Amino acid sequence: MDNSPPDNASPDTPSPPIARKSTRTADVMAAIRAKIAGRALGPGDRLPSIRAFAATMGVSPATVVEAYDRLAAEGLIRARPGSGFYVAATALPPLALTQDQPQRDRAVDPFWVSRQSLDADPAALKPGCGWLPADWMPAEALRRACRALARADDTVLADYGVTRGSPALRRILMGRLAEEGIEAAPDQVLLTASGTQALDLICRFLLRPGDTVLVDDPCYFNFRALLRAHQVQVVGVPYTQTGPDVAAFAATVAAARPRLYVTNSALHNPTGATLSAQTAHRLLNIAAAHDLTIVEDDIFADFEPDPSVRLAALDGLARVIRVGSFSKALSASVRCGFIIARPDWINDLVDLQVATGFGGPGPVAAELIASVLAGGGYRKHMEELRRRLARARRETADRLGQLGIEPWLMPRGGFYLWCRLPEGCDSTDVARAALADNVVLAPGNVFSASQSASGFMRFNVAQCGDPRVMRALERAMGGQAAARSGQ
Repeated sequence: MDNSPPDNASPDTPSPPIARKSTRTADVMAAIRAKIAGRALGPGDRLPSIRAFAATMGVSPATVVEAYDRLAAEGLIRARPGSGFYVAATALPPLALTQDQPQRDRAVDPFWVSRQSLDADPAALKPGCGWLPADWMPAEALRRACRALARADDTVLADYGVTRGSPALRRILMGRLAEEGIEAAPDQVLLTASGTQALDLICRFLLRPGDTVLVDDPCYFNFRALLRAHQVQVVGVPYTQTGPDVAAFAATVAAARPRLYVTNSALHNPTGATLSAQTAHRLLNIAAAHDLTIVEDDIFADFEPDPSVRLAALDGLARVIRVGSFSKALSASVRCGFIIARPDWINDLVDLQVATGFGGPGPVAAELIASVLAGGGYRKHMEELRRRLARARRETADRLGQLGIEPWLMPRGGFYLWCRLPEGCDSTDVARAALADNVVLAPGNVFSASQSASGFMRFNVAQCGDPRVMRALERAMGGQAAARSGQ
């Protein structure tokens, strides 16, 4: 700590506020960066001594020490015990980490929307992304949980967690499952580092390269991306407004002999459709006849106004594996997922998670989520969120309708609209053109295994409120129409 008075102050002069000290540290760091950027210091060069640079900058040696330590933590400089600090050999011109930028010329594949959305400029509009705006999330509840967590036992803040994850959060999950009619025992619940990691573990456990996996067509694009990474054959089945086309599902299962079927049952992504009870029973009968395991991703369950049928509830977790996470309703920053499955499978998945990640989510993330879920505010947050999304769905559908874009169906809940573009519009071309206006869209074929959704696009209604979204969309479609007329 730099508690020394300013050079021209008397001993009785009050110490400057902490904020001023932080500014002095930042000034020292900026001065070193400037020397490196101006080539006054190059890779391998020794920095001025702490005392000499403190005198140059008019600050205390402690301030220079803190600045050098921070620059070393960034990898810009290196400390050599007994010798001093040196510019790192790996420092990159202009010797500061450049901000990640999306590669806009990359192929529009299952990774495209994720890369464009995650790496977008903070000012970008993202109606194609898969999460809610930050100001729609329960930030105050998360802050309260963070403050409570700061007073937690040291082991929560510093140690690895138990292999199956936080007992408190697992108990909450078991209670939520019981409300759906699923009686899951403690040995059937495993917490993971994220919902994506939950699916990745299942793929590692059950699949081998060359196996066949069945998905809905269209389906969540990251299902396709993850399955590609596992080097399996992905086969799509057309999705209807009540679930997969049962006749096509039966024929494909008999012909392709898939090892897994991966789906959303509640508020399907991207269509927003809801699985009907009749379709669910027929799917389970087909799966039983062909020894097919079903992975049911239930990440949007809390967005339903009333619970719909669940494959895991009908099946009793015999051949259905339930996965999910809390990133859509609580926080995408505090990552934690879960797997609900047969006890013998969970036991093997625990070992696999230890082998690949030395356990699941850290105790900090799991306890933070448990604290928010246990509070009465979470249910109120979801009630308000459902009302807000219902309004946004109507308003977005109206605005899109003025452009000739029509929803395939109006979902019961959630934040997606799966929409058909006007005749002749290719959603991939529209999405590429919209990037010029700093707007990230989600074209239909990134969701389609058969590449049959070029006339569709998924819209996140919570991200469509800015008028610039519709203007960019209109320009992109207009440009495409002009190009067609000029042919």
